[in-house]
Amino acid sequence: MKSFKNNFLKYCSVNKLKINNNQIEVIGLLKLFYNNCFKKYFFLRFFTKKSKILGFYLSGDVGVGKTMLLNFFYSSLSIPKQRLHFNQFMINFHDFTHNRKEIDKGNSIASFVNKMKKECELIYFDEFQVTNIVDAMILGKLFETMFNENIKIIMTSNTKLEELYKDGLQREQFVPFLNIMKNFCTKKELIIEEDYRKLKSNMLDRFFYPLNEDTNFKINQIFRKLTKDKKANIKKLEIKGRIFEIKKYFERIARFGFNELCNQNIGAEDYIIISEVCNFIVIENIPLFNDDNVNKQQRFITLIDILYEKKIPLMTSSAADLENFGSSRSLENPFKRTLSRLYELTSIKISN
Repeated sequence: MKSFKNNFLKYCSVNKLKINNNQIEVIGLLKLFYNNCFKKYFFLRFFTKKSKILGFYLSGDVGVGKTMLLNFFYSSLSIPKQRLHFNQFMINFHDFTHNRKEIDKGNSIASFVNKMKKECELIYFDEFQVTNIVDAMILGKLFETMFNENIKIIMTSNTKLEELYKDGLQREQFVPFLNIMKNFCTKKELIIEEDYRKLKSNMLDRFFYPLNEDTNFKINQIFRKLTKDKKANIKKLEIKGRIFEIKKYFERIARFGFNELCNQNIGAEDYIIISEVCNFIVIENIPLFNDDNVNKQQRFITLIDILYEKKIPLMTSSAADLENFGSSRSLENPFKRTLSRLYELTSIKISN
């Protein structure tokens, strides 16, 4: 960590990344965060105890390099650590509390955090976003307990801290979480004018629109090439006692209609399990989004977040191009992230 900035500049050079002064500023703040949380020098111990800075919250628009910066920081740390999708983290929490409800007698948060403390010193949440009222109501106590147990947390988000869960149901019960974060975290907004993901060449190779015979022909043509000599079957996944069927499954290549994934009562846990058995996914007939289909849009956002985390290439067909997709009013901000990620997932290389 002595030459953190120099290592970052070298990393940018090797990976042919543009160097931006705003990103360099964030690197400086991450260095201070590291000194505050992990340095063992005597003169810093008193400072650390007094400041209680145990978290780093990096917000900013899509494609500005938030994930790249925190990935670099995370990989530089030689400590017990975990990088988790927030949905997976909450699934782990709810499963833990369900399995131990008779043992913990209402003290499940303390037991869960105690288990985490034995496993890691730091947790990294990329693209943090709160949409579930159940999660919103318990996050304050959960994060407060983690910080009190000296577990460090770093996270990126498209949303400023004070705007998280904005207009959400019973948001007043979410305010304690915001106060905890303000007390324990360094927060920084990264501002860069251009979305770096959209600057890549050969973008949108597999994003097809509008929904017509020509689009369907192109998808069928590519799909036949990808699945040549592969055996087709129906893949049955058991998820918490439920059966989810992938009706078009060709040896880790799956083909779905949008409604199969986003117009039924499934969510993050289902998408995680689906992602574990697929190397390539086709999603057809994605509609335009508005206030009338907000639930479908929320599931689609969650789905794309999980597929992006797993770096699973996509091929899609949609009613419109990404610049004219539309959005419900309540999900307009997080949906920017989804559109940016679709640019990338429909363009990354695939192997047959």
